[in-house]
Amino acid sequence: MRRAKYAALTGIASLALAAAGLAAAGLAGAAAPASAQSISSSSGSSAPETNPWSPQNGHPYRHGAVPGTKQHENYKKWAAEHAVAAATGQQTLSYGGGVDGIGVQSGHSKVYLVFYGNQWGTQSTDANGNAKFSGDSAGAAGATQQMFKGIGTNGETWSADLTQWCDGPNVATGAVSCPSNANFIPYQTGGVLSGVWYDNAAASPAQASGNQLAQEAVSAAGHFGNTTAAANRDAYYIILSPHGTDPDDYQNPTTGYCAWHDWNGDTTLTGGAASSPYGDVAFSNQPYNVDQGSTCGVGFVNSPGTLDGYTMTLGHEWHEMMSDQNPAGGWTNHVAGSSYLNQENSDECAWLQPGTTGGAANISFGSYGTYAEQASWSNDTNSCAISHAILTHGNPGNTVTVTSPGNQSGTVGTAASLQVSASDSASGQTLSYAATGLPAGLSINSSTGLISGTPTAAGSSSVTVTVTDSTGATGSTTFTWAVAGSGGGGTCAKPGQLLGNPGFETGTAAPWTATAGVIDNGTSEPAHSGSWKAYLDGYGTTHTDTLSQTVTVPAGCKASFSFWLHVDTAETSTTTAYDKLTVQANSTTLHTYSNLDAGTGYVQRTFDLSSFAGQTVTIKFTGTEDASNQTSFVIDDTALNAS
Repeated sequence: MRRAKYAALTGIASLALAAAGLAAAGLAGAAAPASAQSISSSSGSSAPETNPWSPQNGHPYRHGAVPGTKQHENYKKWAAEHAVAAATGQQTLSYGGGVDGIGVQSGHSKVYLVFYGNQWGTQSTDANGNAKFSGDSAGAAGATQQMFKGIGTNGETWSADLTQWCDGPNVATGAVSCPSNANFIPYQTGGVLSGVWYDNAAASPAQASGNQLAQEAVSAAGHFGNTTAAANRDAYYIILSPHGTDPDDYQNPTTGYCAWHDWNGDTTLTGGAASSPYGDVAFSNQPYNVDQGSTCGVGFVNSPGTLDGYTMTLGHEWHEMMSDQNPAGGWTNHVAGSSYLNQENSDECAWLQPGTTGGAANISFGSYGTYAEQASWSNDTNSCAISHAILTHGNPGNTVTVTSPGNQSGTVGTAASLQVSASDSASGQTLSYAATGLPAGLSINSSTGLISGTPTAAGSSSVTVTVTDSTGATGSTTFTWAVAGSGGGGTCAKPGQLLGNPGFETGTAAPWTATAGVIDNGTSEPAHSGSWKAYLDGYGTTHTDTLSQTVTVPAGCKASFSFWLHVDTAETSTTTAYDKLTVQANSTTLHTYSNLDAGTGYVQRTFDLSSFAGQTVTIKFTGTEDASNQTSFVIDDTALNAS
């Protein structure tokens, strides 16, 4: 993120190693069948035997768990001794039919990093603008953020093997390849990091259960404003535990692991499934596995290679989540008798030595850095691929996602403006916007998605915006728009929106006047709509930011001033306002907000400025922070409407 925040920061994409099951098994040698829990008995008995070295032994929710290096060797040895002949290729993956209709992440992945617990220490900002923590001596936080920013850049093809996997109604359960009309995973162009959150409200549990980790992921979904199933369809939350903790007993020498992934609804989680009001939530458990040394990959590719295993497990779990989002509805090994039974794509290639076929290697993400990664299994090449061609498909089964703007309000005779945002899983698509239920007097621009006009009648409407791409794929969102009566007024000489650049989408301040860094398009705090917003404070040090614009309210007009505000804070007091945002019209203070107003999402604030009719008025925001603990005041979609 842009500054040292304790709340929503730029997210880092989680690496798939944990999902693939990089348990605490051995690093060296052939692909690790870490997720494979039961293997048919070589004695001919029909009852399956359980590999005692599996991270899933007694913990079936540990999907894609990465065993430690020594454990991995023991796992492989046991599996080889108990395996029987397989009818098809031992490592072939097949489609699991989907869970809740979800098999793979068939859109552009949104990775959110959650630094779980105040043991991470004091937060600051590193040279790359990433969150940095005093309790992270290895620098894992910065590497994680950079790595997820770099995926899909610099022409890297490490992630391209994912483009062969698919889901959708046209993919049969048990399929080992994808039909052309499937929903394919697209190449993840331009990075996948979507947000970073330092949840320092309390200490991370010394030994967090699966349920606690899932609950943290659900809380993160709410924190980042992903409050619908559609918003979480392509989201992934990496729960990063701090140094010195032992989440889910990951250090166990027999059934330990280095990372795993799952989803909130898995009933086998220790402590049970975690309830979510936001739809299915995919997440991974990323311990501070640097603490385990070579057991979890320190020095596996480089020397000293302190973060080799950390970035490998991150990548491992992300790959597995992408190809098996709600395990095991996506692509896993179902080959009876295989020593890879139940494993995911990265499990099958875990801990292959550098320099060997499919071995781990350094992957360059250009300006974002170079990181150790492992290969993942590819059905189409029948191999572990550290590099793969980027596949394109004639019918990608595109997914259109429409971002909910939240419920709206307005007044008869007062001009309204709302930008609806949408994205497509395939690049190069032309989007067409349509709306039903709009209040009388409003219309939507079919090309841009801008709703504008002046309401002519009071009432409440249920508005549905539908967006269609050039292949015919659609997505929609529904919200309420309430219009109040005008209450009378004089004859307005010049009705309409008076503020220039109201949503800051020009990327510059003008005609606003702002202190440096206030106009922001970073992902540490999302915009209410569009890409840009005004971001005041959030440094955690004594600081003042200002934002102002001067306009003239026409004579005879009613004037309504509104803006959307999100307050984010690391302050813990429920009674003392340490950091403040003062909103003024000339010398009149309209309201003062503070850290006590913190909450998830944006809230619209509205003030009647009709008393300024015929006058020049300066709207001014002043944000002040004290010497400790950040508070961020994020402002977007301002309006000063005359009517």
